[in-house]
Amino acid sequence: MKSTLKLFSLLLIIGLFITSCSSRRGGGSGQSSLTGWNFNDPNYGGYLKGKYKEGNNAPPGMVHIEGGTFTMGLVQDDVMFDWNTTPRQMHVRSFYMDETEVTNSEYGLFMQYTKDIFPPEENQYKHIYTSILPDTLVWRKGLGNTNLLSESYLRHPSYAEYPVVGVSWIQANKYCKWRTNAVNLKILMDKGIIKNIFKEDSLSFKGKNNFDTDTYLTNPYALFEGDSTIYKKGLPVPRKKGDPKPAKGAFSGRQVTSTDGILAQKFRLPTEVEWEYAAKAIFENREYNNVRGRKKYAWNGKYTRDRNKRQRGDQLANFKQGKGNYSGIAGWSSDGSDIPNAVRSYPPNAFGLYDMSGNVAEWVSDVYRPIIDAEANDFNYFRGNIFTKKLINEDGKVVIVGDELGEVEYDTLESGRIIPKDLPGSVKYIPITKEDTYMRRNYNLADNSNLGDGDQASSKFFNLDKDQLTGTPRMYNSPTKPEEEKDSLGRVVNNFKYDAKRRTTLISDKSRVFKGGSWADREYWLDPAQRRYFPEYMATNYIGFRCATDKMGPMMMNRKKTATPRYKNK
Repeated sequence: MKSTLKLFSLLLIIGLFITSCSSRRGGGSGQSSLTGWNFNDPNYGGYLKGKYKEGNNAPPGMVHIEGGTFTMGLVQDDVMFDWNTTPRQMHVRSFYMDETEVTNSEYGLFMQYTKDIFPPEENQYKHIYTSILPDTLVWRKGLGNTNLLSESYLRHPSYAEYPVVGVSWIQANKYCKWRTNAVNLKILMDKGIIKNIFKEDSLSFKGKNNFDTDTYLTNPYALFEGDSTIYKKGLPVPRKKGDPKPAKGAFSGRQVTSTDGILAQKFRLPTEVEWEYAAKAIFENREYNNVRGRKKYAWNGKYTRDRNKRQRGDQLANFKQGKGNYSGIAGWSSDGSDIPNAVRSYPPNAFGLYDMSGNVAEWVSDVYRPIIDAEANDFNYFRGNIFTKKLINEDGKVVIVGDELGEVEYDTLESGRIIPKDLPGSVKYIPITKEDTYMRRNYNLADNSNLGDGDQASSKFFNLDKDQLTGTPRMYNSPTKPEEEKDSLGRVVNNFKYDAKRRTTLISDKSRVFKGGSWADREYWLDPAQRRYFPEYMATNYIGFRCATDKMGPMMMNRKKTATPRYKNK
């Protein structure tokens, strides 16, 4: 008995010694090295500190793109004489990117979920589902027998793994936001924080009760009308047979916050500089010319055919080879498809990304401008920032759409399509105000889409007031849409006003960049540096998209993170 007590005392002393040493080093993840307070300890207020864990796994369907510097823009021959790809050296932060374009089956999942949560037969939701439907009529040609593709390309299982087309830039962004919510909902269900909502009464999760990541992080009990069968405030979530076990220790008794680091970052469209950097993948060939931007395709080399012995002569991408020649001669010299082909049909580039040259062109998030100015930000360049903040009501609470705002608000696009301004159950955001930007040096506007190029300050008429600018030349005077006008059937009449006395252009703050060549483009457009634009509300049969998301922590994967400096004085 005495020997047992001695052994126990010895182990206790050793444990206390180790704890004391860890505390003095300041490296313990459970204690503040600057105050001595314990994190995640109710005796010290329960203040949270998430523990960063570097994982080897990218988000589902994505690959890691390690950041670095490269030359953005074109240094090949500009046979179109657009002069809109002036070379600029840029630095890109590390990020994740889909290895393929979003397919018909993946987008179809988004469509099915939206139809279930916002039933179009209910009057208040009737435009939500239709607002995300791809325009299948983009396949029609006045002098072409392609109507069958309008009926089959989106939904027929033969095309399930083909990239979705007929989606506008606005619809692509809607998908990215839904994907964020879908991934985070699965994470919370898998960890037992939220019960599997698909096993509950589906009527409980329609309308404003849909899951939204921002709403969850703002007030998790605002979801599902505070249903206690979904959340148990202060207690572990009750489980039924077959439910996943709750996360070990850390989350029982409370909801997840952003500090825990388990929720996925927001999915979005890649920026133009990210897309071009990922497509060029210059690290596979460190020759001087490639680093300086002379890489012509997403693969290494200056030819479109494979030069390896086994696949010699095979086309490396899906593109239009000539007039009336969309695939090549049958049996040989063919790229295998005369319309978009199934994803992964051609070899990936050095980053592991498929179809960055050819198949379908892709939307990126940037607002289009003919040039990227020499004074532009050279660190993660992006044009299109609109800085917002959460709307706070008179009671100091964040406004959730559908609670205080009543019916869903809709907007009519120039294309005539009706879209919801915000989905029920989501957090309401508004642009920042002048009070928010007072005395700031890094930005002073909410909408930075035309900053320095097309705004009032960049015009020679910058001394004029906005009212006086009416009728005077300006840099980007695209046709303006008048107030909404409807015909006798209630259809929106698009009556754009052109002024013959003024220079007109299609460029506006709603013009969005799309990158990469497609099945309908000649070889020239396969160069990742090429850039074109369309209005954000338009769709075609040759533009698709893929998603990106930010990487947290170190630039490189598997970089060991320590709590102490790498080098320290001895």
